[in-house]
Amino acid sequence: MRTSRYHFKFEDLTIYSAAMDFGEVVNNQSKKFPKEERFELTSQFKRAADSIALNIAEGAGGSDKQFHNYLGNAWHSAHECVSCSSKALLRNYITIEEDEENRRLITELSKMITTLRTIIYKRIKH
Repeated sequence: MRTSRYHFKFEDLTIYSAAMDFGEVVNNQSKKFPKEERFELTSQFKRAADSIALNIAEGAGGSDKQFHNYLGNAWHSAHECVSCSSKALLRNYITIEEDEENRRLITELSKMITTLRTIIYKRIKH
């Protein structure tokens, strides 16, 4: 990721970096999808993948309770990506290997989100 003179604290989060990277994986894969999918699965998959990083960034600036909620939204978007990847595989837009890699990356992101949500939840409850 490029560096800027203007830095935001959420950009230091490993989870944010991983989510940004996953969005680019999906963006690159979706370039192979047929044109008729542009406003259908292509758009949905890209929006869901990008939503993971966007929710992390948006929530990081708020209270612990707000961040916890935004991380929940990121978790749901990650799981939406599982369905999108499965649909892309079923329609032969991606390979089995690409789907497996997507699932691996989504699993890692989901674990990171769950861990961070648990830490934040403990802070909220104390």
